[in-house]
Amino acid sequence: MKAITVSGGKLNWGDHETPKELPADHVEIEVVWTAINRADLMQRAGLYPPPPGASEIMGLEVSGRIAAVGEEVAEFAVGDEVCALLTGGGYATRVTVPAVQVLPIPRGFSLRQAAAIPEVFATAWLNLYMEAGLKPGERVLLHAAASGLGTAVIQLATAFGNPVFATAGSAEKLEVCKQLGASGLWDRNDGSFVDAVKTWGGGVDMVLDPVGGKYIADDQKVLNVDGRIVLIGLMGGRMAEVDLGLMLVKRHQLIGSTLRSRTVEDKGRVMHELHKRVWPLLSAGQIEPVIDCDWPVTEAEEAMAYVAENRNTGKVLLKVSD
Repeated sequence: MKAITVSGGKLNWGDHETPKELPADHVEIEVVWTAINRADLMQRAGLYPPPPGASEIMGLEVSGRIAAVGEEVAEFAVGDEVCALLTGGGYATRVTVPAVQVLPIPRGFSLRQAAAIPEVFATAWLNLYMEAGLKPGERVLLHAAASGLGTAVIQLATAFGNPVFATAGSAEKLEVCKQLGASGLWDRNDGSFVDAVKTWGGGVDMVLDPVGGKYIADDQKVLNVDGRIVLIGLMGGRMAEVDLGLMLVKRHQLIGSTLRSRTVEDKGRVMHELHKRVWPLLSAGQIEPVIDCDWPVTEAEEAMAYVAENRNTGKVLLKVSD
């Protein structure tokens, strides 16, 4: 097979050893599309190594066709069009993945569209409805709202009755957030979001925060009693001020959450929930992945730079094969 490897800080597309054995509960996918996630940028920089046993190849989601099935797998057959959540290995022409992390592509979707679903919608569902346990009517503050993840969160939360206040880095990105359903908007270049959030809804019940750093203190200021901050990234730094008195009196929760390092069983539960609760919305056209652009896999270097510069609104895809 072919894959992207990192050597001397550069990305190289070339021949790579193909996995020799297919575990009984796995499938092998012939990859057609994959997607760039910020975790890939971190892994490339040496800041986010793969979990033990995971592929060293980057790539956390793919779409493609089933090339082989393990002897215990009954739900898929060779040739089925699927998308998959990975622990690694997506920047390649072939990938082996536990069958519970694989789903048929939603009805009416192309393989290109399907490649933009697994990582962001799994992360959104996990953190909104499994970690934070959002109930209908509870309000969400979402940072970096125009990212691939953010655009999925806005749509999911809105569909399930949770109003969203979105922060992003430009008026153009905020306009996209508004079109997707966000009812509160704030340009992060305008300073603190605290007053705007309080004016919008008096406070929020959950914050989904991929920034961390100094954002945490302001997150607390807008969090209602029994509110939850779910921290999923550290774009703003790993050190933060936390008002423990406010946390105690208002019964706040600060939850650290990652998806990649979870067990296969955990990921399988998330994917099962997606298939049951989210796939019908996708198939009905009520929600959809937002795709900014796509690049040939041989131009992954340029595509990664585009993401690193925060130029994208929605997902950036890589075309691996036909």
